[in-house]
Amino acid sequence: MANFFKALAGPGYVILNVIRGINIIVFLDTIAAGVVMLIKISMNNNFFFFEAVSHAITVIISIFLIVTELPVFEDFFIRFAPQLSKSATFVPLALIMIVMGVSLLGNLNNNDYSVDNMGLPSWRVVASAGIMAMTMGILNFMASFVFADTERSLTARHVRSHGAVADKVVDSNSSQRSFKLNTGQDGLPTYRQASVTRSAEQRSVPRFPLKVTISSSSEKTATATDPVSSSDVTRPDLAHHPAMQAANFV
Repeated sequence: MANFFKALAGPGYVILNVIRGINIIVFLDTIAAGVVMLIKISMNNNFFFFEAVSHAITVIISIFLIVTELPVFEDFFIRFAPQLSKSATFVPLALIMIVMGVSLLGNLNNNDYSVDNMGLPSWRVVASAGIMAMTMGILNFMASFVFADTERSLTARHVRSHGAVADKVVDSNSSQRSFKLNTGQDGLPTYRQASVTRSAEQRSVPRFPLKVTISSSSEKTATATDPVSSSDVTRPDLAHHPAMQAANFV
């Protein structure tokens, strides 16, 4: 499988970039078709607004997809639209193109977009946009599987960007991400060491109850072991003891 992918990666770089150029042309044609239908829309009732909004959405989506096909705002798409980012497959793009093509061709069933009402040139713009969108959608869907290597997590977009060296570039990017993660983990002991130091400093400061307890114990110890303080105790006078007084009565 790896040798087969290597053989296709070189030609795939050229083929996929040609497909990218055709995709952009299809989206430009879709924008033109949406604008034409906005101009030719008829106000039969109050619901014409929603039909106009659907054509406007088609135009906006086409502009957005043109941007995804260009090597710009890559970080934005990785964060907010990963299905269309530089590491994604062509399957989401292909499905969107097929749906857009079906929608454009379905509008031709409306009398407002017939050849008589639109004119042959405008009708051809809409028809060509629908047919090309469906065709290129199917082609992108097939290319997403033909020029991919699932064993090494390589997509057709990787081949389109890097060609035959796509596997080396992806491995290099993965190594850089792993290095950044390891660097962040190595910084954790510094934070923990600072926390332990602060805790030790806090424990070294004596608290008020501890200070009272220590002073009381030292006083008791000094009283029990100091001979001078023991000699200061005065003996009572035994002459006044009741036992001695009882002897006088005998």
